[in-house]
This record gives sequence, C-alpha cells and structure tokens, in this order.
Amino acid sequence: MTQPLTIRHADDGKFEGQGLRAFFEYRDLGIRDATDGDFGAHVIRAVPGEESPGAWHSHDLRFQMVYVTKGWVIFEYAGHGEVVLREGSSVLQPPGIVHREVRHSDDMELVEITSPADFATREEEPHA
Repeated sequence: MTQPLTIRHADDGKFEGQGLRAFFEYRDLGIRDATDGDFGAHVIRAVPGEESPGAWHSHDLRFQMVYVTKGWVIFEYAGHGEVVLREGSSVLQPPGIVHREVRHSDDMELVEITSPADFATREEEPHA
C-alpha cells in the first residue's frame, strides 16, 4: 500500500467524545486510514470537570507514545509508581504495561501515537 500525503489542520478538525475514555475527547489525525490501520494518531484533550476513575488496564499493541502539548496528566505504572507529565513531556509505554490515568488538568491536551490503530484494552487488577 502506498501511503497518501495526509494533512490535518487544527481548525479543520473536530473533537469527538467517541474514544477509549469518556472523560477525554479525541481528534483523529488521519493516520489510521493513511496506513491501513498499521498506526493511529490522535489529539486527546480533557473534558473540563470530568475526572478519571483511575481504572488499571493494559493494551494489546506494539507501540504507544504520548506527548503532552498542554496542561498536565498523572499516570501510574505498575512497578514504577506515579509519573507527572506536563507540557513538553513524553512517554513511550511498553506493550502490555499495566497502568492507569490518575488525574489531569482541565486544559490537558496530548498527542498519542499507537501501532496498530485499533487495539484491545484489558481491565487489570489494582496494583500498589
């Protein structure tokens, strides 16, 4: 498959509440279609006033990278503890790592890149 040139502009895109987490909104960057589902990329932003339930989970994927563009978010990783990511921070989450989103600022916005674009998410037992 030849990848098409794919351009997305912030003022052309719309955020939708359809995604993995109800307390976030998602703006698709068109990477899924351009790569036939091999990769996915979207901008995720917080829904002001909505909080994370802090559910432990893991994902069945090969690659997951997060880059924070605005605000802050706290993730907790099994065996690593809590990590505060703020504007300009990034994290490469290893495949299958058990984690949870603990808290975020109302203005939090980040870019997430995954491979593949569609992947399964499993609930996990709480970790200390």
